[in-house]
Amino acid sequence: MDEPAGSPVMFRVRLLAEDATFDAPADRPLLLSAQEAGWPLASSCRNGTCRTCIRRLRSGAVVYRIEWPGLLAGEKSEGWILPCVAHPASDLVLE
Repeated sequence: MDEPAGSPVMFRVRLLAEDATFDAPADRPLLLSAQEAGWPLASSCRNGTCRTCIRRLRSGAVVYRIEWPGLLAGEKSEGWILPCVAHPASDLVLE
């Protein structure tokens, strides 16, 4: 079934620690989608610098719409993401 024109692409996110799942549109940061679904994640700055929301991505892909989120290259390669500025690009599983 096709989505109506203008509808955001939706992905399914699973939070392992909370044993929860929620839908997340591609056009919204994961942190906001989680909060709207009733799963408030730890956060502070909401702009990718404080790292309060840092989580490990177990599977899936995210994109950032800011040039440099507050992650080191090694952290990114190990799967760490910042949900406050990460947008889903696929279904996700987060620790």
